[in-house]
Amino acid sequence: MNAIADEDKDAGRFQSSWYAIQECVRSALSSIRAHGLRSSLTMLGIVIGVASVICVIALVQGLSESISSQLQGLGGSTLTLRSYTPFEDQLRGKHNRLRLQDLDELRHRIDGISNITPIVFAGGGMNSQVRYGANTATGQMFGTTANYQDVQKIFPRSGRFLTDSDDASRRRVVVLGEKMRRDLKLPENPAGEFVQIGSEWFKVVGVLEPRGEMFGMSQDNYLLMPFQTALVVNGVVMQPDLWITFSVNDLEEMENTKLRVAMLMRQLHQIRDKQPDDFVVEASDMIAKTFKQISTTITLVVAGIVSISLLVGGVGIMNIMLVSVTERTREIGIAKALGARRQYVLMQFLIEAMVLAVIGGLIGIVLGFGLSYGIAQSIPDFPSPSVPWWAVLGACAFSGLIGVIFGILPASKAANLAPIDALRYE
Repeated sequence: MNAIADEDKDAGRFQSSWYAIQECVRSALSSIRAHGLRSSLTMLGIVIGVASVICVIALVQGLSESISSQLQGLGGSTLTLRSYTPFEDQLRGKHNRLRLQDLDELRHRIDGISNITPIVFAGGGMNSQVRYGANTATGQMFGTTANYQDVQKIFPRSGRFLTDSDDASRRRVVVLGEKMRRDLKLPENPAGEFVQIGSEWFKVVGVLEPRGEMFGMSQDNYLLMPFQTALVVNGVVMQPDLWITFSVNDLEEMENTKLRVAMLMRQLHQIRDKQPDDFVVEASDMIAKTFKQISTTITLVVAGIVSISLLVGGVGIMNIMLVSVTERTREIGIAKALGARRQYVLMQFLIEAMVLAVIGGLIGIVLGFGLSYGIAQSIPDFPSPSVPWWAVLGACAFSGLIGVIFGILPASKAANLAPIDALRYE
């Protein structure tokens, strides 16, 4: 029987507390409605702060997702091996390079990799000029093999890609990126047309699928030719400076494969234990991961700076709540004289401050959404903003926290009033 009585008491206390909270919320809403203009001005700081935070996060996240989606096309299972020369050594005229022997050793001594593809820059790399009639285009030019399309996940939009027989026969054929095709004013399907590179003529056999822009730079301004043909064009058949790219068959073995490739290259290049590598092994998704880390850091830092304006809004709430306590001193005295406990008075003013802050936060979220879309639309080619769920929840929670923190002082002042002194207040 005692247990049942205790349970009834607990249930009664819970119902009483819940009813008290409901009454406090109702009282807070009534007070806000009764002083509409004052409440609006009080919430203004919170509205501006939350809107600024949501707008900044939406724009940065939208840009981040747009760039990340472009980087995903590079493929997450690809490794690229390239030479590396410190800047000090470059000033001395020293240049490290990968050799054809490295390519052969990699192909035969490393398990778990496929689509091994050499890449060599041809005709001046980024400054190569291509002519078609009276039109000239400048872009990236390099030689590679048929495996390149499988490694980089890029395929012809029209025509065909390079083949093994093109490479074995050193044919003068090329595949163009979409931007280079447009710059040369070639037809939509230019297969069979001839372009001039230096004094050599090359037959166009295909155009690759467009990949758009990244960081404001086109990913389609390039030309591919067979690897052996590029060596002849460069005049360095025996000692070219290669890049080697390949696919890792098992993603879980990515780091282990990088380590084995590095060990093999150190052995082939006779690098001693304490000497630095003269090569770099890069994962294709490294740029995507690095950019994601940078964008997350920027989002948090900028959002933190902008959140300072929320403190200004909190100070405004505290000031108005102190005024409200002064105005309602006699009301508090009557409530205490009728038996209202200190906790009830404290809760009433805390909830009122929190409701003010949360309402301001919700208005700020809606305004932040609108501002971010307006700014994105006003900037040409800017990606659509994106607001993550954690930003919305965080803004609401932080607004409520600001209300509680800055409402403690006014609420404590109200709760600590003596009933007699409060009733005497004029």
